[in-house]
Amino acid sequence: MSDDLLPVSDALARILSAMSPMPAETVALTEALGRVTADPITARRTQPPVAVSAMDGYAVRAQDVASVPATLKRIGAAPAGGLFEGTVGPGECVRIFTGGPVPDGADAIVIQEDVDADSEEDGATVTVREGAAAGTYIRPAGLDFHEGDLGIAAGRRLSARDIGLAATMNVPWISVRRKPRVAILSTGDEIVRPGELTDPMRIVSSNAYALAAVVRAVGGEPVDLGIAPDDEGALRRLAAGARGADMLVTTGGASVGRHDLVQKALGDGEFGADALEVGFWKIAMRPGKPLIFGRFAGVPMLGLPGNPVSTVVCATVFLRPALETMLGLETVGAQEEQAVLAVDLKENDRRQDYVRATWEMGDDGRRHVRPFPRQDSSMMSRLAAADCLIVRPAHDPSRKAGDTVRVLCLAGDFLSI
Repeated sequence: MSDDLLPVSDALARILSAMSPMPAETVALTEALGRVTADPITARRTQPPVAVSAMDGYAVRAQDVASVPATLKRIGAAPAGGLFEGTVGPGECVRIFTGGPVPDGADAIVIQEDVDADSEEDGATVTVREGAAAGTYIRPAGLDFHEGDLGIAAGRRLSARDIGLAATMNVPWISVRRKPRVAILSTGDEIVRPGELTDPMRIVSSNAYALAAVVRAVGGEPVDLGIAPDDEGALRRLAAGARGADMLVTTGGASVGRHDLVQKALGDGEFGADALEVGFWKIAMRPGKPLIFGRFAGVPMLGLPGNPVSTVVCATVFLRPALETMLGLETVGAQEEQAVLAVDLKENDRRQDYVRATWEMGDDGRRHVRPFPRQDSSMMSRLAAADCLIVRPAHDPSRKAGDTVRVLCLAGDFLSI
């Protein structure tokens, strides 16, 4: 590998080391879905606060129903949210409903299906046909959690289940990481926005939309700076909008062609201390070789290639984990899995390759992956149809059908949130 091509793992390590967690902000529980906790969430109550019934029936003393049939006297009722303030004595019972507090003196619940009562009034005669041992159908105080217990750790993306737990713990406000604001700048005379194509020789811009979707899905807030033409002054004017953002992502203009102006324009002395400082440029990766990373206007800057597949693959490999690090998540990036090749593959060259593929479950219970025969980095239809990316290390030898390979699964991942 030539010295000017940085391995993917080294590039990712450098990018992540430059990221800092966002400050915390407080949001209402109703707005917390998908946000990342900045602080642990602890219970503000004990659940249940007292022993409660798990079923509709009668609260009894287990010793009174050890032999059945047993005849008891109803002395009151304990509905959910209510309270029977007396004490259950020998030969007595209390009508109780699911969630109702178990009255003093009672130590078991007989379900209503196992009871005959001559009325639903206090003083009724209740005949128990099936007994219940002590503790039957009783949820003890603190069965779920106690006040002060840790419910949700810091650094967790909140799911609907987490929201339900926080509500149960009597927590109405959540401390979360602020959403990273990501400025997105597209470059190139040749691109236009969707719906604005009048010249068939021009290219519809997809990168800004795909990147904005990635940013939103991971938990950030995209800021579209627009499309910069191949003019240094115009590019500088639009890039100035990145001031105040938490990250700048550019697409196109990252290579060495006559119209690839990102490094030249943003590194111009006009920006003074805000000028682009390049940390590295060009990585041993396919697609995505001409990738820039540095700092611009005081924030991390990621310069992605212009080819749409390269942009999205690089966003998967680099932008996603960068944003997750900024959000304080402990596990970042798409997790690699193992799969079985369905076809032979030729040996790989010096660049780590991310091969678009589909998969199906084999008779052996494992995923079998089949790469698309053509991997051109302009073919977004192949990326949209892909279930995964086969990760082939640099200089990976030829592979046979049945060999085990590493994959990054795409179906059902953060792009679908």
